[in-house]
Amino acid sequence: MDVLVTGGSGHLGQRLLAPLQGAGHSVRQMSRRGAGPGGVRADLATGQGLAAALAGAEVVVHAASDPRGDPWQVDVAGTRRLVQAVDRDRLRHLVYVSIVGVDRIPFSYYRAKFSAEQVLLASGLPVTLLRVTQFHDFVDTLLETARKGPVLPVPMGWRLQPVDVGEVAEHITGLVGAEPAGDVVEFGGPEELTAAEVARAWAAERASGAHVVATPVPGRMSTAVREGAALPSGGGRGRRTYAEHLRG
Repeated sequence: MDVLVTGGSGHLGQRLLAPLQGAGHSVRQMSRRGAGPGGVRADLATGQGLAAALAGAEVVVHAASDPRGDPWQVDVAGTRRLVQAVDRDRLRHLVYVSIVGVDRIPFSYYRAKFSAEQVLLASGLPVTLLRVTQFHDFVDTLLETARKGPVLPVPMGWRLQPVDVGEVAEHITGLVGAEPAGDVVEFGGPEELTAAEVARAWAAERASGAHVVATPVPGRMSTAVREGAALPSGGGRGRRTYAEHLRG
């Protein structure tokens, strides 16, 4: 099928190309720059180039997001623009990449992702809303940022289930050829870990000598993560553990 990947230059978007092509699909990767072979230029924040990018698409994997900028403009309003621009007569499946816990964790970016899910559910399009847990590489970045010299503070009691981005790409490839779920499905890593356990494993491999300090974090968001809101309640599971990721 003709597959368009939004967010094609992102971490997940780049990893989708090989498995989708390996499954026999024709793949175009949409981004604001549109660089590289198969690159298509379009901007969800303005709608510029969107109709041309979506022309002919039988499947859309909607992986574009803007967590560091304005997710209400890109993730929510941009998803509305996508819904309006898509060829409804040709589209067979739209897979939206969301995050486990967007409906339970009171965090502004998560609220935007949840709102984008509602836009798609109300659109009448054949959709699957795939909520995934945090990528291993993203966890690495958070820990590197959190480290303050020899001290690595992490939230006490936070429960995580990180997943390999390549396995998420493979799972999405399987969803592309399946019937739309019309609802939320989940995919997470193979094991539940506390933030402190993740940090100690990371420090042992990447920051020898760093001392992990589990610190109480107040607030509703922290309470939700401690109570398991970031953990998948069902769906598929990856195989690669965080420790295996750290070992390369």
